[in-house]
Amino acid sequence: MKTETVAGQPSVKKEWLQRLGSTAYWFEGIKKWAWILVRFVLIFGISFVILYPILLKISISFKSMSDLYDPTVIWIPRTFTLENFKLVFTAMNYPSVLMNTLWLSSAVMLLQTITCVLAGYGFARIRFKGSGLLFAAVIFTILVPTQTIMIPLYLNFKNFDVLGLIELFRGSPANLINTYWPFLISAALGMGVKTGLYVYIFRQFFRGIPREIEEAAYVDGAGYFRTFGRIILPNAIPSMITVMLFSFVWQWNDSFFTNMYLNEPKVMSSMMSSSGFTIATYLTGGGQAAASYTQDPFFMSMMMNTSVLMAILPLIIIYLFVQRHFVESVERSGLVG
Repeated sequence: MKTETVAGQPSVKKEWLQRLGSTAYWFEGIKKWAWILVRFVLIFGISFVILYPILLKISISFKSMSDLYDPTVIWIPRTFTLENFKLVFTAMNYPSVLMNTLWLSSAVMLLQTITCVLAGYGFARIRFKGSGLLFAAVIFTILVPTQTIMIPLYLNFKNFDVLGLIELFRGSPANLINTYWPFLISAALGMGVKTGLYVYIFRQFFRGIPREIEEAAYVDGAGYFRTFGRIILPNAIPSMITVMLFSFVWQWNDSFFTNMYLNEPKVMSSMMSSSGFTIATYLTGGGQAAASYTQDPFFMSMMMNTSVLMAILPLIIIYLFVQRHFVESVERSGLVG
């Protein structure tokens, strides 16, 4: 056995030298490392584009006034301070705005998830005349710019009525502007932000579930709704987590509908739209010394960056807690590929 091993060594060495001298061998090696380099550059570039604005805002938010005019200070402040956060916290009435936004985003998230999971299951399993056309209309809502229906939506909720019943009992239609009702009604009736996308996600997920599972439940005596609640819905948890997170974040960041429907109470996105004016008004009321800062573009830019960081901070914290569940839900819901 030892003789065979020793005798076989020259042939192995010769084969290895032949491979090293082969052009195809070197070409495969170069192609492999080139692909690794391309992937690294792409991942690093995309990560930089996403993280750079956040890192920049974090750096600016902790700077003092002296750091703003110090050319040697670029990323790391020479004097760390929390005064910027204190000023924005007070000027924006941050606790009240945060609670309003959390309540509205959570309520819309729940209503949209319930509505869309029912609609998605219906489109996936129930065949009726015109179902394909109706689903095409749902997809069409993703493509139509919201600005095209802005005026009808506003007038509808400003003079809200249901078959004339509200005017019959109140004497006039209900004005729902400056309330949360436009958001809640839209979410409950399948007209919320990105509802068409959520219905599509659920429909694709339910189409991937074998029909044999439902047929077995029917054979065991389960009804239509019991099968959906006891069999289908537990299997839909991954897609539900995905939709819930998307719905929460999109409602949190939505500035179009919040500016159209709400002046008071303030939510985070509408506050961000007027944060510069809000901070300037607060400083103007603080006396001449504080008001002079509003004329400084560098100072106001620092305040704006701080306010944006405080607006996205709750989302970052939420993501840190649910990132594992989110990644798993995206993989299992079939969104990848």
